[in-house]
Amino acid sequence: MELVERCMIQVRERDVETLNMRSFHMHDLMRDVCLSKAKQEKFLYVADQSNACQLATIGRVRRVSVHKLFPIQCIKSPCLRSLLFFDAFLPDEELEKVLLLTMVRVLDYERGGDAGCKLPNDIGKLIHLRFFRLRDLNFWSSKLPSSLGNLRFLQTLDLRIIGRWSNSICVPNVIWRMEKLIHLYLPSKCKSKTKLKLGTLKNLQTLVNFNTKNCYLKDLINMTNIRELEIQGHFNIEDFYTEELGRNPAIVQSKYLHSLSIINDEGRIDPRHLTHLLSSCNSISRLSLDVKIRRLPKYHYLSSNLAYIKLRKCKLEEDPIPTLEKLPYLRMLEFHEEAFIGKEMLCCGQAFAKVESLFRTRKIKESSMTIKEDLKKAHDRLWWDFIVD
Repeated sequence: MELVERCMIQVRERDVETLNMRSFHMHDLMRDVCLSKAKQEKFLYVADQSNACQLATIGRVRRVSVHKLFPIQCIKSPCLRSLLFFDAFLPDEELEKVLLLTMVRVLDYERGGDAGCKLPNDIGKLIHLRFFRLRDLNFWSSKLPSSLGNLRFLQTLDLRIIGRWSNSICVPNVIWRMEKLIHLYLPSKCKSKTKLKLGTLKNLQTLVNFNTKNCYLKDLINMTNIRELEIQGHFNIEDFYTEELGRNPAIVQSKYLHSLSIINDEGRIDPRHLTHLLSSCNSISRLSLDVKIRRLPKYHYLSSNLAYIKLRKCKLEEDPIPTLEKLPYLRMLEFHEEAFIGKEMLCCGQAFAKVESLFRTRKIKESSMTIKEDLKKAHDRLWWDFIVD
């Protein structure tokens, strides 16, 4: 915050619940000063084709940022700890050379791109890795090697890769060995044969692209430190008591869970299963529903701490305002495409006493949403805007 107060950086985004800074803008001059100081202190080396030869003469560089095509053999430093790739094409032979950097702890492919045939089978030799991100990398083969299980010290693993011939990724059932994992990002779509055990990951705080087709629902209850959960795709509760919801065991027991997202473009979720899931997440402050549900669960199943709600493709037929207006801490509400398909939704100032931001997509008919004058007058900071999807 001191940097903000001194106008050295500018806040770009704040957390809805805590108002803490999530991201920021930096002036070009400040960026140049930081890079110059980093080079002077040998803290970071920014490498591209123009200065590749210079890198070979630097003995103890610990962090390298690679831009565009770059020969990895130029990196001679045995002390290298971080290797970051930006917009870099990586043929198979270059990926193999990464395995020679045995002391590396951070391996980050930031902006994806072509990455040859497959992830090297010996990737498990990089046993000191703490951070490993493969987001948006494009492989010819959609099968990941089982040697990933040797990376026992990993704290962050991002497997949101892209298969050249298939969007479904084959993930070996070895992630359960990485008991130190804190952040796990699974592929958005896995092969039907993929079934992952995650119950040993008790330190996990972030889990993205979880589903009950490729994972075990019962494993969630062991993740007592989970803070952010995103469910992508299939979600089903087996042996569910439909008549008495209270007889069903809790799905999540983490008291730290503050963000829940549910995304399913392929179909709908059983409203009873959704209700039971939400009743287990009684401390969340952020809720994003991108799935066909027809109607919102009743108020007493929702967390009273909710400060942010995003609705998309829910196809709500009933006015959700009578439910949402009972949430005492709601600050931001977003209605995206096909969130509401009913006849009328009435918004008034009394219902949203603390709402600071209210958004509606262009694809929601203006005639279906009525804003009373007291809402417009009561909130000087209220945004009633169109979101372009």
